[in-house]
Amino acid sequence: MSRTSTLQAPAAGPLEGVTATVNAEAVARLSAGEPRWLAERRRRAWEIYERTPLPTTRLEEWRYTDLSRRLHLDSLRPAVPGGAIPAGAYPPELRQAMREDWDAAGHIVEIDGRVVHTDLAPEAAAQGVVLASLRDALGAHEDLLRRHLAVEAIPPEQGKFAALNAALWTDGTVLFVPRNVSLALPVRVTRWVSDPAAAYFTRTLVVGETGSTLSLVEEILSPSFDEQTLFLSATEVVGGDNSTTHYASVQRMGPGAFHMALYRSLVGRDAGTDSLHVTLGASTARLDLNSELAAPGAHSHILGLYFGNEDQHFDHNTSQNHAAPHATSDLLYKGALDDASGSVFRGIIRVSPGAQRTDAYQTNRNLLLSEEASAHALPNLEIEADDVRCSHGATVGQLDEEALFYLQSRGLSRRRAERLVVRGFLQDVLRRRPPGGMRPASGAGTASARFTRSPRAPAGCTPASRPPSTPAAS
Repeated sequence: MSRTSTLQAPAAGPLEGVTATVNAEAVARLSAGEPRWLAERRRRAWEIYERTPLPTTRLEEWRYTDLSRRLHLDSLRPAVPGGAIPAGAYPPELRQAMREDWDAAGHIVEIDGRVVHTDLAPEAAAQGVVLASLRDALGAHEDLLRRHLAVEAIPPEQGKFAALNAALWTDGTVLFVPRNVSLALPVRVTRWVSDPAAAYFTRTLVVGETGSTLSLVEEILSPSFDEQTLFLSATEVVGGDNSTTHYASVQRMGPGAFHMALYRSLVGRDAGTDSLHVTLGASTARLDLNSELAAPGAHSHILGLYFGNEDQHFDHNTSQNHAAPHATSDLLYKGALDDASGSVFRGIIRVSPGAQRTDAYQTNRNLLLSEEASAHALPNLEIEADDVRCSHGATVGQLDEEALFYLQSRGLSRRRAERLVVRGFLQDVLRRRPPGGMRPASGAGTASARFTRSPRAPAGCTPASRPPSTPAAS
């Protein structure tokens, strides 16, 4: 390992977003004992964070999410990192999520910002697959992190919160699949957050080399919080030429949580990335999603599903960037909103000069289940090439009373009829075979929003050992 260094924290002035928790001293503490290159990378990210103003509603990307009202950085304190926790002491909600697990190539369990369990199938490890916490990878796979972490996909220059995560991440996941290696089963990452009024920062790095195939499913859960709790994650996906990457995320945090997720995939020549993003929990949830089609033949399929109730607020900001010719992308986001919940979807397809023969689509559909629910849909196109096929569309509508009347006339209650209509509305997303083996649960809630995992593995696949105290799926 390279030499270590300790940052000298400059005095924090009256800068936006600099608080008793989020400051240069916190960066210095995290950098102590780390490799010099990482300490320098954190320091640079912090400098960018200090120089970058907090987003306001004057910016198009934040027009409907007022951070001055919704995010209370001054009230947050450092999260207490999880340590060595016996599997029997895992929170019941976490154990329940793990019981619903299915055979996998590997598992990671993260509690309160620290990875507490990792396992990987022996066959995958023998082929050179790496699955580890970021902390452990600093020792065993430093070159991999130095080459990819916060450099290619989500560098700190991407924005205020990208810089904050790059400066203050405490742990996370790294998945590396070597050239021409295929994982027949998904890798599962389960996160649990329990410390109220705290700020969490984690990262995920996924690297698939040329000709590789992999699937990763991430899920985050938490109880309800009486005080706001911030969870800020960054997921970087680097897909080499002719690689295939499947990614799925499920967010099921409790009320009182502010969940912010940054996701960006870099798609190589003739490579493909498929992703599914499910938003169910948290009082406020913000997703910044970008797919960069960087070489000819790249393709990206993006699915999103969300269900809001009470006063939840979801903000999805997506971009499909076509930087090379002969690339395709397709985005479909659908959501149902009840009570006084609200959603924002802002999507953009960007086609660079020279990216001829681009084929790109973008669709957002919203179903309002109450008079108080609201949805803002803002699809956009920026096209700088003249031989392309691009389209976008968005709708906001209410439940069809005639359809509900028909179902009730067949003996269904109003509530059951609504569930059936909402399920039909979301079926476009569900039947596109979400990555990672996810499927809607039988007896799911109003929006078919609860997901379980397929209990059976494909023939010929050998799963990793299960996390401690995790029974096999029935």
